[in-house]
Amino acid sequence: MTMPKTISALLTGAALGLVASGMALAAEDFPPLAPLPDTPPIPMDNPQSEAKVQLGKMLFWDPRLGGDASTACVSCHNPDQGWAFGDALSRGYPGTVHWRNSQTVINAAFLGKQFWAGAAKSLEKQAPSAAKGAVAGNGENDVMEARLAFIPEYRKRFREVFGPGYPRIDDAWRAIAAFERTLIVNDTPVDRYLRGDKSALSEQQLRGMALFNGKAGCIQCHNGPLASDEKYYNLGVPPAERWEEDGLAQITFRYEQYAKGVTQEIYRKIKDDAGLYYRTKLPEDMGKFRTPALRYTLYTAPYMHNGAFWDLEEVVQFYNAGGGENEFTDGTMAANKTPLLKPLGLSDDEVADLVAFLEGFSGDELRVEAPTLPPYGPLDDN
Repeated sequence: MTMPKTISALLTGAALGLVASGMALAAEDFPPLAPLPDTPPIPMDNPQSEAKVQLGKMLFWDPRLGGDASTACVSCHNPDQGWAFGDALSRGYPGTVHWRNSQTVINAAFLGKQFWAGAAKSLEKQAPSAAKGAVAGNGENDVMEARLAFIPEYRKRFREVFGPGYPRIDDAWRAIAAFERTLIVNDTPVDRYLRGDKSALSEQQLRGMALFNGKAGCIQCHNGPLASDEKYYNLGVPPAERWEEDGLAQITFRYEQYAKGVTQEIYRKIKDDAGLYYRTKLPEDMGKFRTPALRYTLYTAPYMHNGAFWDLEEVVQFYNAGGGENEFTDGTMAANKTPLLKPLGLSDDEVADLVAFLEGFSGDELRVEAPTLPPYGPLDDN
């Protein structure tokens, strides 16, 4: 097939690229990319208010919502690191190492499934899972509530937002979720282009968009406003090297097998993160993870559930090779690598074009001034 010579021809011929690359499905089988709305869904039992958002912002930065008052939400979702964590594996609770890459909270309010394996269905459920997780915040409800009660400014703010009484920990999660719903970035080159500004993307990015929708087949999983279908796939991402090199990480890894209730055989033999399997216990879900949104990814390296790749070019080259191999693709435990991945045959120029388009999902960095945290004080009725 001869490559079209004009950008318009590239875009018109995008669907043909799926056939040319050996993929059975056509582009129209997938939702098209779309601009991200200005406002995420708001649950009826947690309406937004400015006072709630400001309280949630303070709590997001406050390490007292955790075990030893050293680890806050912002510790693993740092604005200077893409509102994520700039290492392959997120930081752990003191004395531990985390076991997965920290995802950004930018635009997370639009997701229907939080965490890499969809373990939480809302921001209200995500916050306590992180703050109380043994290798994350390691907090206890009663201790965290007691700390909040001994902070006069929090008592005042919780009463203003949630009504009479001392602060309740469930209301803390609601306030944090309200703040996170304000962390929206949707004024990106891709958004502007999809809203009708045809000058928003460069010529190179337009070529990359044609590849995204066509020859590269990205649209199969990265579609809709989030550029994610929120489904689960095993891509053959190689295991985290840290499991082999770091004794503390190995302890965390074995603890997670125990905590998630795997069989004795799997506990003793497994060498890689089984992903969705921990929730479903179905062999066909071994090594599957939720499709990440492509938004804000320019600032959130490294990539994949275990931080296997350190820049977007490395990610594209991984897909260009048809994915990889891990414990769940070679038959050791369950051979279930997604059939959607095939070698793409992208040239170096095409890889560069696709990377340029992917960068267009990010826009400017979102900067937020850190709040001043209130001190402890006497426990009284004020």
